[in-house]
Amino acid sequence: MSNTKDTKHTKPAAAHKGDKKVFVEKRPEGDFAVRKANSERASDVLPTQAKAIERAKELSPGASPLVERVRNTAGGKPDQWRKA
Repeated sequence: MSNTKDTKHTKPAAAHKGDKKVFVEKRPEGDFAVRKANSERASDVLPTQAKAIERAKELSPGASPLVERVRNTAGGKPDQWRKA
């Protein structure tokens, strides 16, 4: 299995230029980045996933942010996305 620091995460294929979706991704540093679709830089970086989800909801009211799974669960595995 590869080291997570070397893994490049990509947003779901559904993300495109006019998309107002917001993504919450875990960074190699251990904190969480909030990004808009097709952005080069994070809109915000926060210490916890819960705070990042809250910020993503502020940036895109009325839309559910897509959150990267960071652990194995009964509902999915890492590198998959779920709605918050």
